[in-house]
Amino acid sequence: MGNLTMILGIIALLILAASLIYTIKVGRLVGARKSNMDTQINEKVQEHPYMRNPVFLTYVIFGILALAFIFYLAYTVVW
Repeated sequence: MGNLTMILGIIALLILAASLIYTIKVGRLVGARKSNMDTQINEKVQEHPYMRNPVFLTYVIFGILALAFIFYLAYTVVW
């Protein structure tokens, strides 16, 4: 079980790093667009405003991984 915990920890750190980088990129893009007040919102963002948000993506990915870990522990731990 130690190896799986280490692997899940590494995956969690990779997800955190990727979401941080993505959030910084989006923040820079928003900062650049604020200089042009009347810019058009990207069509992909208009179609899926929540799935293009890195915070929501992080919550969804964390929830899936947390449930996977809970089910793994429920099926492997001897009670």
